[in-house]
Amino acid sequence: MSSEFIISLAENGVWVVLLVAGPLLLVALGLGLLVSIFQATTQIQEQTLAFIPKIVGVLVALVIFGPWMLSQITDFAYNIFHHLHRYIG
Repeated sequence: MSSEFIISLAENGVWVVLLVAGPLLLVALGLGLLVSIFQATTQIQEQTLAFIPKIVGVLVALVIFGPWMLSQITDFAYNIFHHLHRYIG
């Protein structure tokens, strides 16, 4: 097993992690931005107000993107286990 092969495998792993986490992070970022703009315009400085919309938004995004995220992770795991003979020998 060469160092290029290991770097390629690690690169694919990082890519899958970013791809899977991306939609949830973007939803949380967008909702956080909207809530902070709302708080700035209405001058409501309640700290807990920012958490509830983010939690609900991430849960909804998890329901929507969950099957796709699971298929990405299982495809990556399948490729690792299917080509296990390359990694060992």
